[in-house]
Amino acid sequence: MYRTWCFILIPAILSMLVSCDNNDKKALRDIDVLFSHIWSPGQPGGAVLVLKNDQILFEKGFGLATIDPPSPVTPATRFCIASVSKQFAAVATLKLAEAGKLSLEDPVSDYFPQFRADFFRRITLAHLMSHTSGIPDVRPRTDSHYVYHSTDVESYAYLDTLSFLNFPPGSSYEYINPTYQLLYTVVEKASGMSFEEYMRDQVFMPAGMSGTMYFEEGRNIPSMAHGYLYDSTANDWKEYDYGEASFFASKADGALYTSLEEFVLWEHALRNNTLLGEDMTRKAHTSHINTDIPETGYGYGWFITELNGAPKIYHTGDNGGFKIYAGRYPRSGLLLLIFSTVSFDREAVVDQVEKIMTEAGWL
Repeated sequence: MYRTWCFILIPAILSMLVSCDNNDKKALRDIDVLFSHIWSPGQPGGAVLVLKNDQILFEKGFGLATIDPPSPVTPATRFCIASVSKQFAAVATLKLAEAGKLSLEDPVSDYFPQFRADFFRRITLAHLMSHTSGIPDVRPRTDSHYVYHSTDVESYAYLDTLSFLNFPPGSSYEYINPTYQLLYTVVEKASGMSFEEYMRDQVFMPAGMSGTMYFEEGRNIPSMAHGYLYDSTANDWKEYDYGEASFFASKADGALYTSLEEFVLWEHALRNNTLLGEDMTRKAHTSHINTDIPETGYGYGWFITELNGAPKIYHTGDNGGFKIYAGRYPRSGLLLLIFSTVSFDREAVVDQVEKIMTEAGWL
């Protein structure tokens, strides 16, 4: 069952119970019913969490993380959070900027001398993080091995001979993955560490996220969920083939696995300025360009919009069956996480949950 009691987190990772009022209980029931209709028992499932300030109002796993063998979804289940991974690469880059190891105004050409075109001198790291570089995504998608197995470095290799931009840097917006794959190498060159070492030692561990890690073929990820697609011909669920039919090989743009439990630690690290100071956090959460989503801008690793006249900072992710939503509502001190192993109408569901939370007085 969903919780009719709310848990308060305290630094010692202890908890205490506090009773919820009737509005809270109704909201909890409504959220539980909503997601029970999306993820059925015995079928691929998902997990939902609502955090307000330090209090977990709702936390529940639905359905299965894996069908064979059957394993239930729990708050500790690790999902591929796909493009929600981008905010972690952005924070790593901003952290290096704070340390004086790089500048957000550094030209891309400083880190990639192999790129031949002169326009890379006009593209900055800030442009990469805000999707305003003008770099086109013209990766060779007809090569299935390239699509399924290329690392960050292999994926952006086409930029060596790129001869055009879609628009002048900083003048417009186009969401593409290769610009975040470039951050993989930027972090390595600026830090003198491998990307994964830097992320582990300087980002995940300071946040307390010891179980968060990047996908790699052959790597054991404990409590790992798998993504699924429904095969209408076979009238059954089909698991994505992680070795042959996935986009998990590149890390900085979308291959991070984490759980509800650990994402809460990430949220606290952001709120408490454990990883970044207030000024750099503000830059990350400030819109630098209007996107193609109505009334929505993009910061550094986050979409920026408003709900009920207050800031809403969020990102979505889609990869290999996984469908992810992570939304921050800073004025209300609220975090909403929806992690799914299957596709669903995410935008409509988020709207419904936000309506429930507004009616309950949480937003």
